[in-house]
Amino acid sequence: MSARETEQHPKENVRVRADGSQRKAGVARLPHWWLLPCGLALGAVAGAAYGELHTPQYAATSYVVVVPAKESDAATALGYAQAYSRVAVQSAVLESAHARAGVSADALRRSVQAATSPDAPMIAVTGTATRPRVAADLANAVTRSLIMSGHRKERSTDVDVKQFVEAVPPPSPVSISPALAALVGSSAGGLLGGLTLLVRPQRRPGDNAPQNTPAAVPRPSTARDEQAPEVAV
Repeated sequence: MSARETEQHPKENVRVRADGSQRKAGVARLPHWWLLPCGLALGAVAGAAYGELHTPQYAATSYVVVVPAKESDAATALGYAQAYSRVAVQSAVLESAHARAGVSADALRRSVQAATSPDAPMIAVTGTATRPRVAADLANAVTRSLIMSGHRKERSTDVDVKQFVEAVPPPSPVSISPALAALVGSSAGGLLGGLTLLVRPQRRPGDNAPQNTPAAVPRPSTARDEQAPEVAV
């Protein structure tokens, strides 16, 4: 805007400056804690979306027990139970189990876990899949293969591996539900919002107060300006 246009429209110039000052003051008046509810809301939405879109996982568990022979004792059975739990997901057992399960040995290794108790000669074989029946079939296939391996080595180990509980299809998934995912997401979002409030620079008491910008006063015209000839472009 040229000097002549500024002199001709002084009120419009003052109005534009006043509007800009009001907008800046409105932004400055936002409460300093607005990040906390925003973090809670965004975290809840993200968690609920993850719970709805994530494929549910089912887990089924079968149990086998290591029984000592007549010439053996309970301590020997407990030691062999620890050993069998480690070889349950190895190639020696999975090679004969994947045919019963209908999947490859690598897929079976990723979907099955074995664990044992330090106090009892019992092994828990857990299968995980996106369908309940498939999870139970995976666990039972590895269990049967482990029992057969124990039968073949009974004479050399003086212990036998027997079925204790067969895996059944689980009624509900073990993956997180949408409601719980939303709760966890809102907690994480609130935590991040609170941490952001702690690390952000603290405002001084006078920062939120709107600043009065002095209005631009047009320069009064002089006789020299009125007599100056206009140059044609």
